[in-house]
Amino acid sequence: MNTRLSNMFTEEELKDIEGLKRGSDFIEVKCGCTSRKYGDTIGKLRVFTNGQFLISCECTPSCEEEKLTPYDFEKHSGKEGTRKWKNHIWVVMKNKKVPLWRTVLLKYYKHASNGANELTSTLAKRLFHRDEFVRCSRCKKERRFRLRTDEDCRRYHDAAKARKWKCANWPYDKITCKVDEERASRKSCRGCPRSPSCKGCTTCVCFGCFKCRFLDCKCRTCVDFVQNAEP
Repeated sequence: MNTRLSNMFTEEELKDIEGLKRGSDFIEVKCGCTSRKYGDTIGKLRVFTNGQFLISCECTPSCEEEKLTPYDFEKHSGKEGTRKWKNHIWVVMKNKKVPLWRTVLLKYYKHASNGANELTSTLAKRLFHRDEFVRCSRCKKERRFRLRTDEDCRRYHDAAKARKWKCANWPYDKITCKVDEERASRKSCRGCPRSPSCKGCTTCVCFGCFKCRFLDCKCRTCVDFVQNAEP
């Protein structure tokens, strides 16, 4: 077995999984997802040494979906209900369908590796984040943070979780607590592309994505997202 693959899986761990094939930097297994309406949709799951998961669908001979994320494969199969691909996508072990979360494969799923392939998923489509405010621990004034880039999101994230954030820490300009905060009428404009005075909608309010949650952060918000987010 490839050295890098052998560091991930032992022969014992893989021996019961049906359709097992090995490549230079991946292993491939038979997988599927079952819909009450359409029955079983069969595919081939490749687990790469960098933790990336990609599925080639074989629902019909003419299907051209060859690089689906698990989330998109579940959706493509017509699976009803909530999106829980870790429970709904299965592999075959000893002639039984076993959900991915019960196999050794899932522990090598890495969100960072799969992030580049998230463009078709719901999380990745949430590209816009409205402006947010952080209150100074000294003067109690609120300062605006623009969340347009990954760096912007990280700046806001770190400031929001800081216990004693101060105006002097504002990343855009050097200011002190003596600088007036924005007027209430100005604060109401937070950059929503749908409506300038929007108070919060599905277009501008994000409840968690790979842009505003961070793999290297140990705060509860990020940890919960990384553990539970669908790819």
